[in-house]
Amino acid sequence: MSKARHVSETPATQWLRRHGVAFTEHAYDYVEHGGTAESSRQLGVDEHIVVKTLIMEDEAARPLVVLMHGDREVSTKNLARQAGVKKIAPCKPEVAQRHSGYQVGGTSPFGTRKAMPVYVESTVLELPRILINGGRRGYLVGIDPGELTRLLKAVPVSAALE
Repeated sequence: MSKARHVSETPATQWLRRHGVAFTEHAYDYVEHGGTAESSRQLGVDEHIVVKTLIMEDEAARPLVVLMHGDREVSTKNLARQAGVKKIAPCKPEVAQRHSGYQVGGTSPFGTRKAMPVYVESTVLELPRILINGGRRGYLVGIDPGELTRLLKAVPVSAALE
């Protein structure tokens, strides 16, 4: 593992430090379109504990953040129903980047440019620890998933496709 490799501060790690969140750093070699399968393989962890950060929008183009297990897809229909909106769809990469302030592939839910509602797959909260993007491609942070609801006010949902 490449735990020893230092990664410079990001808006996400600054935000985590400012809020007193303990985290571990996990750098890996970013591979275009490799996703959580690639990061979990390189880090030697189960893809289920690697949580992806997705920027989506509702029918009025209002952005929102969805946190999902790396090995699961989001049912936008189920998510929309639980979020109380008609429709939810992924943002185009350039729109997602504008909302979050992060490059796609390096999107973190912490320290986003714009405040957005956050939805988290409820089973993520049952894990003892998760790896989630630390604000840069090739960089994950390990945290207690309880921090997602405590600090981000993430709303638990059941939107994973099996």
